[in-house]
Amino acid sequence: MSAPLTFVTPPLGFSPLIDFSLNEVDGADGLYSLTANQDADVRIFVIDAAVHLADYLPVISDEQRDSLALASADDASVLVVVNPTSDVTTVNLLAPIVVNTLTGNAQQFILENQDWSIQEPLA
Repeated sequence: MSAPLTFVTPPLGFSPLIDFSLNEVDGADGLYSLTANQDADVRIFVIDAAVHLADYLPVISDEQRDSLALASADDASVLVVVNPTSDVTTVNLLAPIVVNTLTGNAQQFILENQDWSIQEPLA
């Protein structure tokens, strides 16, 4: 998947940036670079949760679903932010990026009342 994404609200820590390009990383299935269109030096690495985290099933609220105009779960793609370090690579499961695959609109949500880690080691 390579696509332009427009965030409904800026991703956490990246205000005021909302327009990004999602591009596959060559040779790494399900790994993407999310680059700000306004500043190519701003880049976030994300993974496709469906490819790498089959047991990860975050639940978003009706309000969150409506903010992306999602009519069906089939219209959504879930991306998870990757945090590489010299010791271990972790993923933030508490704040996924949900994409409406029909419109290209995206939003990073903080999941409430769910027991997900912000630094889950990526196996």
